[in-house]
Amino acid sequence: VQLQASGGGLVQPGGSLRLSCAASGSIFSINAMGWYRQAPGKQRELVARYTNTGSTHYADSVKGRFTISRDNAKNTVYLEMNSLKPEDTAVYYCNKVQGAYDYWGQGTQVTVSS
Repeated sequence: VQLQASGGGLVQPGGSLRLSCAASGSIFSINAMGWYRQAPGKQRELVARYTNTGSTHYADSVKGRFTISRDNAKNTVYLEMNSLKPEDTAVYYCNKVQGAYDYWGQGTQVTVSS
C-alpha cells in the first residue's frame, strides 16, 4: 500500500485548503483511512479519519471546520480545511490501517500565517 498526499501550502488565518491522499497497491477498501498531523515539538495527533465501518471521527479541535470525504473509485481521501488557524500549522500525514499494518504517506506541510 502506498499513500500519496498533496495539497498543503501557506494560507492566511481564516483561509481554506484541501488535502488529498491517493492510495495505491493492494487496497481492500478506503475505510480505516484518514489524516494525522504533527506540529513542531508536539506528538502526532489524529485530525480526522474514516473508521473500519466507514463512519467519520474528528478531533475536537477541528470539528465544524474540517471535513473528511472520499472518492471510492479513485481510492482517495480528502480533507477540506476551512477557517484555518495558526495552531493548525503542522505536517499533515495520511494514514491507512489494513490488516495488521499501519501505512503512512510522506506528509504535506500546512502553514497558517499572515
